[in-house]
Amino acid sequence: MAKLIYAAIASLDGYVEDEEGRFDWAAPDDKVHAFVNDLEGPIGTHLYGRRMYETMVFWETVSTEADQPAVIRDFAGIWRAAEKIVYSRALQTVSSARTRIEREFDRDAVRRLKQSSGADITVGGAELAGHAIGAGLVDECHLFLCPIVVGGGKRALPDNVRAQLELLDERPFRNGVVHLHYRVSV
Repeated sequence: MAKLIYAAIASLDGYVEDEEGRFDWAAPDDKVHAFVNDLEGPIGTHLYGRRMYETMVFWETVSTEADQPAVIRDFAGIWRAAEKIVYSRALQTVSSARTRIEREFDRDAVRRLKQSSGADITVGGAELAGHAIGAGLVDECHLFLCPIVVGGGKRALPDNVRAQLELLDERPFRNGVVHLHYRVSV
């Protein structure tokens, strides 16, 4: 059975966006980006909310010419190769290949996807991840904590959801980012 994995880059105080909706402070350097690429390489399907999809669809058209850093070219290839499911009531069309829209988050459908998938699945976007964590579907979390406190915004982890986490690994990077890898215990 495939694992459902939530990965997020967050401020030290737990936000993926600041109060103005900005997340430029979370841009990974080449070492962190290469580490993320290694984590994302084996992923077969990404589950996104509309806003996260609209952010990530950049990777569909970004140049993969030699003038781009290797980590950019690599991630673009990884992203383009994966299936994408976007949960949105408002989005009418997608602008990337291998992508479909679902109008509602259906926990049973995600369970079936986990059972039938030959590769792991990620859930992207804090709100959608909150639904998946609350439904007991998330198996692992990868949190990248940035050395910044933003004081408010969109939380990386949901309110009103309780989950026991077991630390599997941790890795500090020279730029101050810390990666925490957890198993979600039911």
